[in-house]
Amino acid sequence: MYNMSDEYNNRPRRLVVLGGGESGTGAAILAKDKGMDVWLSDSGTIARHYKDILDAENIAWEEGSHDMDRILAADEVVKSPGIPDSAPVMRRILEKRIPVISEIEFAGRYTNARMVCITGSNGKTTTTLLTYHILRDAGLNVGLAGNVGRSLAMQVARDPHDIYVIELSSFQLDNMYDFKANIAVILNITPDHLDRYDYKMQNYVNAKFRILQNLTSSDAFIYWNDDPVITEQLRNISTEATMYPFSEKAEDGDAAYVDAEARMIINTPGTSLAMPRADLSLHGLHNLYNSMAAGISACLLNIQRDDVRRALSDFNGVEHRLEPVATIEGVRWINDSKATNVNSCWYALESMNSPTVLILGGKDKGNDYNEILPLVKQKVKAIVAMGKDNSKILEFFNGKVPVVADTHSLQEAVETCRDIARNGDTVLLSPCCASFDLFKSYEDRGRKFKDEVMKLKQ
Repeated sequence: MYNMSDEYNNRPRRLVVLGGGESGTGAAILAKDKGMDVWLSDSGTIARHYKDILDAENIAWEEGSHDMDRILAADEVVKSPGIPDSAPVMRRILEKRIPVISEIEFAGRYTNARMVCITGSNGKTTTTLLTYHILRDAGLNVGLAGNVGRSLAMQVARDPHDIYVIELSSFQLDNMYDFKANIAVILNITPDHLDRYDYKMQNYVNAKFRILQNLTSSDAFIYWNDDPVITEQLRNISTEATMYPFSEKAEDGDAAYVDAEARMIINTPGTSLAMPRADLSLHGLHNLYNSMAAGISACLLNIQRDDVRRALSDFNGVEHRLEPVATIEGVRWINDSKATNVNSCWYALESMNSPTVLILGGKDKGNDYNEILPLVKQKVKAIVAMGKDNSKILEFFNGKVPVVADTHSLQEAVETCRDIARNGDTVLLSPCCASFDLFKSYEDRGRKFKDEVMKLKQ
């Protein structure tokens, strides 16, 4: 990738790692292996698994508070992406002008592996896992990192790979500076996490486009050609990378599209590939785009076209993303708990082909439900609001949907859906909101939803 100067590598360094999860623990181990004086601090509780790892490595750590004297003595800080700059510990660090980087930035200093980096408001986990699936099945020595898989820093330290496929959130990109992707993918950009960006959409867009930092003419930029936000941003910036846009219908310069025979076409300098859209294992328009992005990436890495076709046709999908749970008394139950913003719910609704009972609610992030209103009017027979405070959802959808129900627990929401849904209907959990009002995470919400649904079979 690139090499740090000898002066930078050799000078004594005190590194503080904030956050004791997967990324923080990996960063601490890499720092230790590079001879740094490393200290890990977490204001919450560190999971037993990570404590055991840190203890086995003789890495000093604390939990439940921050030793500010020790933290402010750092030469550099590696920060968990979940910690906002507004946190008191971050304000003190920034006031002292101590450099703050992400775990991905830190790990990138110590590897020359090729990097396939994927971001977007929706679909990035599916696309990351699908890309990894294609490369792994083709026999490449590939690692999975970022928001999915294992810590990149841990892999660089103890289990290095030739290629990494990395899912990057805007929060990770905020603290990346010299890291360079070889293939950069932006799937789409819609409003999300605006509470972390001063409720200014442009700030969020700028964060996403940091994935293009440091690209050269030998690198690739893959993006959705019909995304208005991406299109507008590209009018104002430039990149040396070769551009590989994709869209549903062929447009000038597209590297992927669907032709008149309903075949997905991919064209890159070294590969031309065609496969029936019906053969893709992932269905729905959003998954077509995810498959195109993953397919282009694989072709640019010279994966044989038969291997790409096979992997695109046998991928099993992602937990909590349009995940079928069960069919009970003729009613399909779908877990889309990963839909934590309105646009992600739009994609879920777009793929529905039966009358739908939609579960919405959670921690609102400044949602504008007008985006999904046309699809709601077309496909949704009832909305079941599930959260501590459902007032915004109730106010917006009352009078626009035949039934709007107010519930305040998962059990109550599932029971309400059972009472409303009829043979041939679909119950879709696609909440549009973060999970933190009632649940630990969207994974926790999705798993508990699946458990509650399965109780209906008893």
